[in-house]
Amino acid sequence: MNLPRWIKRFGASLLIGGQAITSTFKGRINKSDLIDQLMEAGPGSFLIVLITSIAAGTVFNIQVAAELSKQGLGSEVGGLLAIGMAREIAPLLTATLLTGKVATAYAAQIGTMKVTEQIDAITMLQTDPVEYLVVPRICALVLMAPIQCLFFFVVALYSGQTSSTILYQIPPSIFWNSVREWLSTSDLPFMLVKAIVFGFFIAIIACGWGLTTRGGPKEVGSSTTGAVVMTLITVSLVDVLLTQVLFG
Repeated sequence: MNLPRWIKRFGASLLIGGQAITSTFKGRINKSDLIDQLMEAGPGSFLIVLITSIAAGTVFNIQVAAELSKQGLGSEVGGLLAIGMAREIAPLLTATLLTGKVATAYAAQIGTMKVTEQIDAITMLQTDPVEYLVVPRICALVLMAPIQCLFFFVVALYSGQTSSTILYQIPPSIFWNSVREWLSTSDLPFMLVKAIVFGFFIAIIACGWGLTTRGGPKEVGSSTTGAVVMTLITVSLVDVLLTQVLFG
């Protein structure tokens, strides 16, 4: 049976992810590269997460506050914003931003190494390319995705509170009381679980697409695009499953 190439590449990405997990538990981590990847997924992506979280918190809150204020429920604005951010918007938007910023870099870097035969050279030196290239990238995203997600959530809440106070005269104390009343103790841990799972899938698909790139340098661009598309589709489908499991 001749399967479509994207299915083969997705299967290869899952196998690569499994191999990377095994290598990680055995302590086979390229620590020098890990620092670089942590910087890329963390401080290197800080600004785009900051700007998007401010915009998301403000825009979402304007929509919510406008409607609730008309109904005389302005005191509930903070809680609704917090629930929406924690359960869905923060992890999903953070994953989308990391896909655009980090996954594209992973797929392009490894894809370029593949078509220029640098991966073959690494293998000839009796070094496992998965341990050398993939493990640090997976570790970096799994570590940094929940941190970026929590940062997104906090900034979005503060921007929402500021906009609701300025535009709709909702006192900060009422806003934060509503947040405390609506958020349950499991919401933030579940949000971070989502972020960790998303970070893992972003990394393995980006690296898998990079390692399965074939042809010349022109293929690197299409491979990077394919990695982004598959990552966004996978994250969206996994999000549906996790939402049902965690919040259903």
